[in-house]
Amino acid sequence: MPANVVVIGSLNMDLVTRAPRLPRGGETLIGHSFATVSGGKGANQAVAAARLGAQVAMIGCVGHDDYGVRLRDALLAEDIDCQAVSVVEDSSGVALIVVDDNSQNAIVIVAGANGAMTPAVIERFDAILQAADVVICQLEIPDATVGHALKRARELGKTVILNPAPVSRPLPADWFAAIDYLIPNESEAAALSGLAVDSLQSAETAASQLIAMGAGKVIVTLGAQGSLFANGKGFEHFPAPTVKAVDTTAAGDTFVGGFAAALASGKSEAEAIRYGQIAAALSVTRAGAQPSIPTMSEVQAFRPA
Repeated sequence: MPANVVVIGSLNMDLVTRAPRLPRGGETLIGHSFATVSGGKGANQAVAAARLGAQVAMIGCVGHDDYGVRLRDALLAEDIDCQAVSVVEDSSGVALIVVDDNSQNAIVIVAGANGAMTPAVIERFDAILQAADVVICQLEIPDATVGHALKRARELGKTVILNPAPVSRPLPADWFAAIDYLIPNESEAAALSGLAVDSLQSAETAASQLIAMGAGKVIVTLGAQGSLFANGKGFEHFPAPTVKAVDTTAAGDTFVGGFAAALASGKSEAEAIRYGQIAAALSVTRAGAQPSIPTMSEVQAFRPA
């Protein structure tokens, strides 16, 4: 079957250590554990969408190294179409992650092969985009490639989702008209809007600003406070399911993948948001990025405490 969700983005090997707390500058801490785990925001969202019910294709680049083999194999194990995951002469992308005892994390990313994602790569696999219903992008590949992918998906009439992560500056103004759903977290919403986001009310103000800038609809993910949906006509707050968090890594990616999978299956926006929230809530009860992402059956079986 052709993919109904196409993810364009990064594949990284996550090098994860758990420590009592996040280190301060110049400080050395003794960690609890270390693991290498398949990740990258693009790959995480592809895995989430696949486990949560979508037929998925991934467009990305890995290096000519052992990490590249493992990253691609991890997607194939989820029945994700990897014909557009190219192997390039570079090292695979990596993410260095520290998770503290309060389940908060700090991450440093080295792009590696993800930097080889050019607009020409998107053009080479245009047939995959043409067959999709939903197209997802993030910001761990070059900006020129993201912009090209957003605009091409819009030309094709696809539902376009941008998860603007990681971000430290406003998006190019001409991107917004191509975005159906802009899905930032609090810090990303603040960076994009230029406004502080530290409450539900301030999230509403930032979301309104992003819609005024041209985004179709905005979903601000607020962690344990749930999600805020804005469409230019009003707002709706979706409280998060209550769970005991172990590791928040990939929670946002799980939400995006679950939301996209639900939309692709015909669910309403509200149903898709709730579906993504349950998936994200389940993910934080487990360690790791891709290993923490739940399946569709687990989300369907979830009952609030």
